[in-house]
Amino acid sequence: MATLLIVNALAVNEGRSSHRDVLVHKGRIAAIGADLAGKRADRVIDAAGKALLPGMIDDQVHFRQPGLTHKGDIGTESRATVAGGITSYMEMPNTSPPTTTIEELEKKYRIAEKTSFANYGFYLGATNDNIETIKKLNPLQACGVKVFMGASTGNMLVDDPVALEQIFTCSPGIVATHCEHSPTIDENTRRFQSIHGEDIPMALHPAIRSEAACYRSTALAVNLARQCRTRLHVLHLSTAKELELFSSEPLDEKRITAEACVHHLYFSEADYGDKGTLIKCNPAIKTQADRSGLLNALQDGRIDVVGTDHAPHTLEEKQRPYVAAPSGLPLVQHALVCLLEHVHDGVLTLEQAVEKTAHGPARLFNVRERGYLREGYWADLVLVDLNRPTAVDDQPIHYRCGWTPFAGRTFRSSVVATIVSGHLAYLDEKIDPIPSGMRLEFAR
Repeated sequence: MATLLIVNALAVNEGRSSHRDVLVHKGRIAAIGADLAGKRADRVIDAAGKALLPGMIDDQVHFRQPGLTHKGDIGTESRATVAGGITSYMEMPNTSPPTTTIEELEKKYRIAEKTSFANYGFYLGATNDNIETIKKLNPLQACGVKVFMGASTGNMLVDDPVALEQIFTCSPGIVATHCEHSPTIDENTRRFQSIHGEDIPMALHPAIRSEAACYRSTALAVNLARQCRTRLHVLHLSTAKELELFSSEPLDEKRITAEACVHHLYFSEADYGDKGTLIKCNPAIKTQADRSGLLNALQDGRIDVVGTDHAPHTLEEKQRPYVAAPSGLPLVQHALVCLLEHVHDGVLTLEQAVEKTAHGPARLFNVRERGYLREGYWADLVLVDLNRPTAVDDQPIHYRCGWTPFAGRTFRSSVVATIVSGHLAYLDEKIDPIPSGMRLEFAR
């Protein structure tokens, strides 16, 4: 493996930014210093004027393999991941067949070993009747156990109260939940169908996937976790009201944590008129006040990490009428530069962005030797230019589905290079053709 030297970078790490050089050898960070320019290296990257960050660890993606590969697969979507500065991802179980057995879990690892451009981990999916499988799960084998406490893409709803309590009690690792109350959503859908038939206006999506539906399910999860002493991680919060349920104490002291996703931090209901079903997702993008509440919670620590919930569908599928159009957005290629818009706006500091995308996920999931700029750690790095804009329409879209909800937008930053486990996976808009991702290891 080639030795790589990055010089003159603004290194952002553990709450501080300083100009540093970084030497990468045998896949790991060999040295960090103020003047390493004389060190021998196979390749040197002059990072003057650019920021060097730990690569983003995305705790929630849907890459659609196996069974739904007309939308995307581990290879195609992880290529887009490294183009966006994401060096590691954790993939969800609602594939076909679903990842609800140890056998299916290991099948995904075998596929990723051959095809993934970024580092990878996979969730085991919970169902109403696979509690014995969950009990047997080695906590080093999966990033967590995913529970759909509300129907989404796929048929993995866990709605049996006894099964839920067993999962929360017996899971050997983190329980990660999608929280929406399905009976509330179904009632809202029927009410609007009685008025509009199947042609429900897209603007009513946040009224159907409502604040009440989110809060009721999230409150149930939080209360059940307290009762069962569960290590709970609630995914993709979308309302300001849900934030009442979470603490701003330090991440390392929490047993209940929360994630926000880049699209809930960027879009609001005002965008439905322009984007329509292209930004239909579950839970729904809601009000500008909800978006502001989520951003405030990022600042004060009630939200611990930022992910994507990347979920590709074909453009043909997304252009169907509201009821028939599937929910989910392809996001990984522009997720980091989208989040950095909040740095440009003064809402977040660059150090806070690194905490929420790299340090926080590494600590929350106990990812071994990744997520930081530290000597001896794996070299998962992203070089960003905060002064070079990304015009989305001028770039190739690397997802198999070939479209992005950010069409027509220009972000104020760009990803220059992405290094995965010491391998230069992406540089100057070119993706290296060799998949270099490694299986994530967990220190539990």
